[in-house]
This record gives sequence, C-alpha cells and structure tokens, in this order.
Amino acid sequence: MALIRTPVRRVLDYTTLSILAFIFALPALYLFLGSLKPSDEVLNGLSGFLPVHLSFDNYAAVLDSLNSESTGHFWQFMGVSVLLSFVVVTGGLIVNSMAAYGLTRLKWRGQNAVFTLVLLLMLIPFESVAVPLFYMFNGQRNTIYIQALPFVANAFAIYQFHTFFKKIPPSIEEAARLDGAGPWRTFFAIIVPMSRPVFASVAILTFLIQWGSFLWPVLMVSDPSVRPLPLEMSVFQGQQPPDWGQILAFGVLLVLPVLVVFAFFQRWFVEGVASSAVKG
Repeated sequence: MALIRTPVRRVLDYTTLSILAFIFALPALYLFLGSLKPSDEVLNGLSGFLPVHLSFDNYAAVLDSLNSESTGHFWQFMGVSVLLSFVVVTGGLIVNSMAAYGLTRLKWRGQNAVFTLVLLLMLIPFESVAVPLFYMFNGQRNTIYIQALPFVANAFAIYQFHTFFKKIPPSIEEAARLDGAGPWRTFFAIIVPMSRPVFASVAILTFLIQWGSFLWPVLMVSDPSVRPLPLEMSVFQGQQPPDWGQILAFGVLLVLPVLVVFAFFQRWFVEGVASSAVKG
C-alpha cells in the first residue's frame, strides 16, 4: 500500500530537507565567498559568510603567480588533470563495461572464480599497493600515462556494471541473436544504449576519484610539466606566508570542472539512482 503523506507532513519533510541541504552547502558557500575576499578577512569565523569587500583579485593573483617557467602554468596543470581524467574515465567505461558484460552474460569456465576475485579486489585499498606499484613503475615516473594506467580498470566499476547488466532481461539479447547479431554487436548496439544511467554513474564517480587523486601523483610526479591540479594546489598552499584568499580561489577553480561534469551527466545519474531504488 502506497504511503499517503498529509500536507503538513509534506511541508515538514521539505523543510527538514531544505535545512539539511543548506547546512551541507555552507562549506561550499564559505569557499566561494572566501575566494572573493582579501586574505585577512577570510579566517574570521562566521563573519566570513558576510558578502563584503568582494572582488576577483584572488583569481587574477593565482593565475598571475602561476604563469612562468619557474612556477609552471596554471592552465598546463589544468590540462594535465583534464587529460588524465578523460583517459581514465573513457578507458574505464570501455574496459570495465566489457569486463562486466563478459562476467554477466557470457558463459565460460572460471567465470565465478574471476568475479569472486573482482569482489575481493574491492576490499583492497589503493594505499596498500601504492608502494609496490611505485617500485614496479619507477622507471616511468614523470609521465602522463603512468598516472592514468593503474586506474583504468576498476573493480568497483565492474561490479556496478555487473549489477546493472543482470537486471536487463535476457530475452532482449536472445531476440538480437535471432536477428543475427553476435556478442559484440549486441553489446554496443543494444546493451550500451540501454545502460546510459549506469554509464553516467560510473563516469561521475570515476571522474571524482581521478580528479582528486593525490597520493599517486605525489609518488610519481616531480616534474611541473606533468603535475596535475590537486598536487599543484598542495604546492601552492605550502608557500609562505599562506594567502588564504588565493588558496580558496584555487579551490574554487579546482571544484568548477567537477560541477560541470555533474551538470552534464546528472539526468542519467539521477535516472540510474531512481531505477536502482525501484528495482531494489
């Protein structure tokens, strides 16, 4: 029986959700307002929320300070992060979706054992294998591809695709086989278009993880020409004396691409979440 909510209950629900949303948005609001204020007015407690003395000087200062051969160029750091994220997200969507389809629909010896191994890999934190990977690939330090290679295949992404593919009726693929479609054509022409919600979800989560990646670049990158944006922010923040207005402006510039990606994929992401909730 469907739950019937009274108007009073509905008002209370929306009021509670609005208050919680506002509380969770406060740090982002403080970040944005602080990026527009002079450094000496940033760390002033609750008064930091007051929209006074606002300007874009901090943004201009960040771009000016990172605009030479000695410091590196801001847009170069941004370009490295964009390239790495594009390679990891695009490569991951292809590799992980195909691996999940093979584990879900194709029948072959050792299939269950391989899937169990994938589940076990989800339990291993990257920090525990970072040092062995560092020694394995020490000769490829300060390169673009070595920053992306370990993150293309992802056990959690395979599990997400596997869970979604299992909910697709097998009769759809059986009809495709009767029409003469093989596994490759069935996957790319039928399964992929039907799976946009899970592709969007995996793309967003993979992008978030890769965009904020810090430990691996710390180990593998010392050349500013291949330094991603999060690593450069730690270098920028370590300069003395710290200018908190500029640091927050750098933080806003770091967050903006994430908002753009989420805005682009949000329709399919929300659709995937709603679909999972209904089918669950």
